[in-house]
Amino acid sequence: MNAARMPRDAAEPLDVKIALMHRRDVRHVMPIEQRVYPRGWSKGVFVREIAQRTTRCYLTAKVGATLVGYAGMLIAPDEAHITNVAVAPEWQRHKLASRLLVAQARVASWRGSRALTLEVRPSNTGAQELYRKFGFVPAGMRKLYYRDPDEDGMIMWAHDIDQPEYHVRLRAIEAEIPGTTAVDDEVWR
Repeated sequence: MNAARMPRDAAEPLDVKIALMHRRDVRHVMPIEQRVYPRGWSKGVFVREIAQRTTRCYLTAKVGATLVGYAGMLIAPDEAHITNVAVAPEWQRHKLASRLLVAQARVASWRGSRALTLEVRPSNTGAQELYRKFGFVPAGMRKLYYRDPDEDGMIMWAHDIDQPEYHVRLRAIEAEIPGTTAVDDEVWR
């Protein structure tokens, strides 16, 4: 993939395209996965997950032709579980995770979910702050959920994502993101 020019600072507008993750994207996802997660998923796990289109939604974020981040979600009746959100370290702090989460929240609501859940490391206060913007609140802990280093997983929930007030929240988050975000039509099929 062609390398996109890195923005100088987080306030510089980016033009980002959000699209469904395809098998051909996995080779570009893996280097990010390996850099962001100490014990990340294998290529095989990603391939199996993206093949389950009726119960999963995996999205990529691209700047130009460069895949810079991704997010996954498991969709069950009435709720959706964010399985992962990752942005290449050199592209972090440019609101790419926010763009991916806005898209995932909209997909979850569109598919009938009324709530979103996820796990986060208690030590990852930056991610927790981001999730709180999306209405997530702590709801419990999963003992030794993470490895290398071993750490519990904080369970967070955002409720009523199908309500108009939540969509107002998403629009407010989007308004704070410089640049444009285009979501590929294939996401809604």
